[in-house]
Amino acid sequence: MANDIEAPQGLALVTGANRGIGKETAAQLGAAGYHVLVGARDAVAGEQAAKELRDRGIAASPLTLSVNDAESVAAAAHAVRTQFGRLDLLVNNAGIHFDYWQDATNADLKVVREALEINLLGVWQVTQAMLPLLRVSDRPRIVNVSTEKASNALFDGGTPAYRVSKTAMNVLTRLFAAELAEAGIVVHAASPGWTATDMGGEGGRPVADGAASVVHAALHLGPDDGTGGYYQDGKPLPW
Repeated sequence: MANDIEAPQGLALVTGANRGIGKETAAQLGAAGYHVLVGARDAVAGEQAAKELRDRGIAASPLTLSVNDAESVAAAAHAVRTQFGRLDLLVNNAGIHFDYWQDATNADLKVVREALEINLLGVWQVTQAMLPLLRVSDRPRIVNVSTEKASNALFDGGTPAYRVSKTAMNVLTRLFAAELAEAGIVVHAASPGWTATDMGGEGGRPVADGAASVVHAALHLGPDDGTGGYYQDGKPLPW
């Protein structure tokens, strides 16, 4: 596929899309008419996920992308530029360390640093790299996958690495939204809620429901909703 993307909604990149919420988000975006780039740090896992989506009738291509590796991110941006020439939607989904086993008072700071590296700096690095491609889109949009646990208004104890990194990512979301508004690039944060994934564990809601919350922010928030929002299931969350 060359620069003219044969998909009614255009081209979407979902990071961490080889499993869980990322993979289901890619599937739902594909069902809505996007050609989906399946971002995955493991090339084999990315190809397998893309193949599974294609077998379901979804236009999907693998994209090797490790969000905390500058060379990998640059190579991924180059690949998208060379093959497609633009990007219409970026979903920053890749994340780590739902650290339910620790509190802020006893947290392993190595775990905290790893969470910040992926959940904050990874989002920052990928977004910067993809911005030139988003700028040439007719309807550019960024959705950062957050959590209701990053809301200062809803805070309690626990999961410190995850919460601190995602709260910082929410701040980054608002910074990008403010700075990119004049360029017409809409930026939102979306919480999938507690979802039954490898990271979320048992007891959460179905993956399809969590992904639908992310997809809603990508597809169903119009110009009247502005930019810089924070949503779960289409409803605003308090920052």
